[in-house]
Amino acid sequence: MSNTVDRTNVTDTNDEVAEVADVTERVDTGPIDVRPGADRIDIEAVRRLLLGSWPEERLASRELAARPEMQKIEGQPYPEHRERALEQLRMLVEDGQVHRAFPTRLGGEDDHGGNIAGFEELVVGDPSHQIKSGVQWGLFGAAVLHLGTEKHHDAWLPGIMSLEVPGIFAMTETGHGSDVASIGTTATFDEATGEFVIDTPFRGAWKDYLGNAAVHGTAAVVFAQLITKNVNHGVHALYVPIRGEDGGFLPGIGGEDDGLKGGLNGIDNGRLHFTGVRVPRENLLNRYGDVAEDGTYSSPIASPGRRFFTMLGTLVQGRVSLDGAATAASAIALQIAIEYGSQRRQFTAASDSDEEVLLDYQRHQRRLLPRLAQTYAHTFAHDKLLVKFDRVFSGVADTDTDRQDLETLAAALKPLSTWAALDTIQESREACGGAGFLAENRLVGLRADLDVYVTFEGDNNVLLQLVAKRLLSDYSKRFRGADAGALARFVVEQAADRAYHGSGLRSLGQTLKDFGRVRRSVGQLRDTEVQRELLTDRVETMIAEVAQRLRPATKLGKAEAAALFNSQQNELIEAARAHGELLEWEAFTEALEKTEDAGSRQVLTWLRDLFGLSVIEKHLAWYLIHGRLSPQRAQAVDAYINRLVARLRPHALDLVHAFGYEQRHVRAAITSGAEQERQDEARAYHRDQRESGTAPIDEKALAKPGRPSLTV
Repeated sequence: MSNTVDRTNVTDTNDEVAEVADVTERVDTGPIDVRPGADRIDIEAVRRLLLGSWPEERLASRELAARPEMQKIEGQPYPEHRERALEQLRMLVEDGQVHRAFPTRLGGEDDHGGNIAGFEELVVGDPSHQIKSGVQWGLFGAAVLHLGTEKHHDAWLPGIMSLEVPGIFAMTETGHGSDVASIGTTATFDEATGEFVIDTPFRGAWKDYLGNAAVHGTAAVVFAQLITKNVNHGVHALYVPIRGEDGGFLPGIGGEDDGLKGGLNGIDNGRLHFTGVRVPRENLLNRYGDVAEDGTYSSPIASPGRRFFTMLGTLVQGRVSLDGAATAASAIALQIAIEYGSQRRQFTAASDSDEEVLLDYQRHQRRLLPRLAQTYAHTFAHDKLLVKFDRVFSGVADTDTDRQDLETLAAALKPLSTWAALDTIQESREACGGAGFLAENRLVGLRADLDVYVTFEGDNNVLLQLVAKRLLSDYSKRFRGADAGALARFVVEQAADRAYHGSGLRSLGQTLKDFGRVRRSVGQLRDTEVQRELLTDRVETMIAEVAQRLRPATKLGKAEAAALFNSQQNELIEAARAHGELLEWEAFTEALEKTEDAGSRQVLTWLRDLFGLSVIEKHLAWYLIHGRLSPQRAQAVDAYINRLVARLRPHALDLVHAFGYEQRHVRAAITSGAEQERQDEARAYHRDQRESGTAPIDEKALAKPGRPSLTV
């Protein structure tokens, strides 16, 4: 099937102003104008598309999250919130869905994709119990499952699955977060006793920000530098009991409560430290590295670096799940803001008597609809990531290349979706005015709870740097083993490219092709292949430019090479971000190809174009500086975005309702219909006054010709 979207149903008119006015025309019976014969989306069909590859699992989880006892109580004191979150975990155990990823022989389903899909939807109930369950089963339990062997599974997974053993994932330290390879905790093997001795030798090595550590956790998977026979074999994981039956710390273990946080206060985050804590040799989770009774170390992976990244790669599901959960939170926020904006009225701009619906204002559309398009793009891209994750962890496609691709994809998408969630929730809050600041309307609480998503499971900037390094590696492979002739041709091509773009020839060509008319420029920009070329070219050019600047690094000393790389760090991260945006645009375009209903396909095409052009608009300076767009065509980007938001305005409610969240999921007072009732009451009151002749005379009207003056 062709990648080019069929646009034969798109109606263009020579009079752009008339078209926009036609799209935004209002009717008196409600806030949304749907013209006779206009394209409409099939909400159910689009909903099925958005639910992705595990629709039943998502719907089951939403049903659970809709139960009042699974939902957050805004403003609840954090000690009580912690206990409520623990009780909610017990309800998840009763429901059974949190066991999907565990082995069938232990009561699970070996369903890795379905497990993550269901987990993500818990965010609509309370992000605290979602993340607390992620700590218990997605981190603590998953570490035992993926880093341990069958004896560990049999010994510890049943208690983890039943919540008999609330657990802690003890990786992060006060002094090292993203740089796991440099953590300070040690696990030194004592050959005389056959035990590992665990220590945090300095304050910065304390394990920190650990969910379940402050109160509830009774055991932990502790990551430490494994030392045997005076050789450090790098970071490994050990199962360590933490508390006794009385709830107190076991000998050699201490800790502190992290206390009140900026959000997620249903999770009892805390710190742990270890002094001479001994655990049996068998407590080493030894799938990728083992120590014999005599202290001899062995591993199926010879390279220490590859071994380290393989171990950490098994825990990638945290990043995958945060990508999906952040996208779900964005959808909830947009539903609140768009529903409220479709009811709330303010200012009599086009009428002497009726106030305007907020969403009829262009600025309101520009604030919310591009973010709606972005959330659709995130949703489609996330499903591709989740399918990739399931194929790797089910063993269907589990080569080193598959795992590297999965890690790169997760590292590219998680930063974009979590940053976007904070931006979308904040913009939605502001778009709802004072009502958005009330806790009952959820936006401020949701914003606070999701704040930490951008830094845990991998700091976003660090993750994008990993993506950039992969892009550089792939770029360099093009020339590995190339002969002198191939390199010479590349140099000539690069010089020609700079001459063409840098001299303005490309911009001039665009201007001539468009004949100086905005409408012709728009016609080019809405073409699928033009958008693909612009987005792809930016990624490739940015990587090529950085690669050329880094070429001297191979001939420099370590310090000089590090300084050179550091000088390009910002450009590398921007290139990785551009790569993620391209992946999302491609996923949206693939989703369009699956859309059979003509009306849905048309509206979603406008939405995809809005996403693509919003990305281009955000980086217009780059496109102009690099000669990829003429000034005329750059102006057309803004003009067409204005057309698109006007076209999409009548479909805004349909598009948010297609996410499938009901009022029992959204739970915002301003989406309950109360605002519409207030607006209807106010309009009826003023209408009755006008019709009965009892309305007082506006002072301004008295100054008009033919009217008596107030002065005598």
